[in-house]
Amino acid sequence: MNEQKMLPADAAPLPVTIDDVKAAQQRIGASIVRTPTLHSRTLSEIIGAKVYLKFENLQFTAAYKERGALNRLLLLDEQARKKGVIAASAGNHAQGLAYHGARLGVPVTIVMPRTTPTVKVMQTEGHGATVVLHGEKFDDAYAHSRKLEKERSLTFVHPFDEPDIIAGQGTVALEMLEDAPDIDTLVIPIGGGGLFSGMGIASRALKPAIGLIGVQAELYPSMYANVKGEDLPCEGDTLAEGIAVKQPGELTRKFVQALADDIVLVSERYLEEAVSLLLQIEKTVVEGAGAAGLAALLAHKERFKGRTVGLVLCGGNIDTRLLANVLLRDLARSGRLARLRIRLQDRPGALFHVARIFHEEQVNIIEVYHQRVFTTLPAKGLITDIECETRDRAHLDQLMAALAAAGYEVSPVELA
Repeated sequence: MNEQKMLPADAAPLPVTIDDVKAAQQRIGASIVRTPTLHSRTLSEIIGAKVYLKFENLQFTAAYKERGALNRLLLLDEQARKKGVIAASAGNHAQGLAYHGARLGVPVTIVMPRTTPTVKVMQTEGHGATVVLHGEKFDDAYAHSRKLEKERSLTFVHPFDEPDIIAGQGTVALEMLEDAPDIDTLVIPIGGGGLFSGMGIASRALKPAIGLIGVQAELYPSMYANVKGEDLPCEGDTLAEGIAVKQPGELTRKFVQALADDIVLVSERYLEEAVSLLLQIEKTVVEGAGAAGLAALLAHKERFKGRTVGLVLCGGNIDTRLLANVLLRDLARSGRLARLRIRLQDRPGALFHVARIFHEEQVNIIEVYHQRVFTTLPAKGLITDIECETRDRAHLDQLMAALAAAGYEVSPVELA
């Protein structure tokens, strides 16, 4: 672990203080869920560290974004409340702002790209917001929202790059350190940087020696590249779409540069594993961004070994079909679900004899795919792919050994 970063005495003061975060806590406390911070015995054993989880996926809109959005709304003057607010978002910020705007009687307009999934549009409208669809990309929606802001005299609410938003997000750290004061390291997902900025300010004020590690998806290393002075591409389909931000905030990057001990990157494979583990072990559903902290621990176990680590499960809004794919892929990687490619002779009884071996090894066959035509084998040969369920990797290896002993050429069809 790197030595904890301390703010230089002559550094320009950051525009959010611990007092701002504490004031935000008093302001919003009655209207948000004080989510639990719980020790995970099983994850701690897997990682080799004492792991605490903050269940922000239990907020009403299933994400921490409510905190900053509500704090910002409560600080509006009466005239601004009457005219309403506007934001560009296709995610959790939109829902948090819409929900609390409706509660407070503040009109909320959300601009989303036309490509936004219908379910997200419907969820945001269901919380009482007016949704405007514009452009093909987020940048188009953002530009249009700033245009409507001026035309309609609305107040723009940025998802992360405003002091009031940052102060609201910082309340997560206050609750975590109150519930688990022995935490010595916080591992915090970074997209735009609002959560890290707020939690960093609050936690460093309470525990100056606390370790602060940011996490980004490998496909979107925007803040990582900024802090490290590197030029890295930000593109691709990441499971952690909630932190897939191409440009870090002008304000938040100052917080991250001042406070972060380091930023680590995690691959899609570790993000998928983390989502799956949280469902299996903690029986809780998180989105890819919400699992980024655990993904960092899985990818860098030695770095966190022996420490007391706090993770924020910052959101739980994941498409159910995507979640199903993630779980199935994890089963495949663990050997509990497999597709075996077996070379056979095209004659009566060939498949029967193979199936008998599966029966003898107590392996359940799910699907069978015969391939006679599109193959490089001789005309009397065929390829059969068999999808099956096993108990674990050792059971799968036992099945493959039995097939090989019976004279079959067999190989697993591997995931990327």
